[in-house]
Amino acid sequence: MARQPILTPSDDADDVDRDLRPQRMSDMVGQRAVMERLGIAVDAAQKRGEALGHVLFDGPPGLGKTTFALCIPRELGVAIQLTSAAVLKAPKDLVPYLTNAEERSVLFIDEIHRLPRAVEEYLYTAMEDFRIDIVLGDGVNARTHNLWLKPFTLIGATTRAGMLSGPLRDRFQLRELLSFYTLEEITEIVRRNARKLQVQLEPAAAEEIARRSRGTPRVANNRLRWVRDFAESRADGRITCPVALDALEMAAIDHLGLGNLERQYLTTLIRVFGGGPTGVEALAHTMNCATDTLSDEVEPYLLRSELVVRTPRGRVVTAKAYDHLQLRAPDAEQPQGRLFS
Repeated sequence: MARQPILTPSDDADDVDRDLRPQRMSDMVGQRAVMERLGIAVDAAQKRGEALGHVLFDGPPGLGKTTFALCIPRELGVAIQLTSAAVLKAPKDLVPYLTNAEERSVLFIDEIHRLPRAVEEYLYTAMEDFRIDIVLGDGVNARTHNLWLKPFTLIGATTRAGMLSGPLRDRFQLRELLSFYTLEEITEIVRRNARKLQVQLEPAAAEEIARRSRGTPRVANNRLRWVRDFAESRADGRITCPVALDALEMAAIDHLGLGNLERQYLTTLIRVFGGGPTGVEALAHTMNCATDTLSDEVEPYLLRSELVVRTPRGRVVTAKAYDHLQLRAPDAEQPQGRLFS
């Protein structure tokens, strides 16, 4: 059997660089339509000498919302301030960011859907008119002072755009929904990041890691780092396909990218509840697991992989789940498990 070629690190790779996040939009893989639209908006803003319109990135975790937010200021050649909605508990917490914003600079708020309503409303005039109202004094002596801001760009990232109020969503000129990556795109990301990590990687191993990464770059990077550690500890540091398979098997990650918790979810739903339908709370209690963990972390990928469906009566496993677990599906006329709430 012919030996597969090895992808070796490029000669100009920076030994100090351990950040796998792309530094420019041109370095990114996937999301081509989003990059094209953003490229047009950035180019037009630069030609006019104006601030870029406010941008909202929406999508599941790990798809590149923060990466886009960090690349845009580099494309524009402007400064950026970063914060999270969790630390902005009152309008006064937002004021320093707004008053310190330079002309055409970027303010990035991560998980922007977690902003309290008072802070959301405080952003309205800042985003639209570049003005905020500051109250000086107390009681009858209180006075409102209008403070004008330098034109800036607000970039928000959210995994739950529906939790934003309508007036705030409407103030974003650009709203981009990030989608999951194809196998080819994730494979290319794994190959590129292997070079950054100074690790030798077989093409077949790169594809195997990508196949088990759920179409998500962040997951792919975590899988790659684990396989690298395994290769350095148990092999000669070279990631061949057998080494990658052994590493992923030790981490209990199967060929669909499912971990132990996802497989436990499926087996519990089949073994205890006859394949469903049943409610997520009953599953959580049976598995001794938090309901939020199942609904927010486990179920999204199972639903996307068509292993589970949600019905008005509860969760039901599909024939694909039986095939994946190598279990015999019940006969069509056999009664299914009853509803548990």
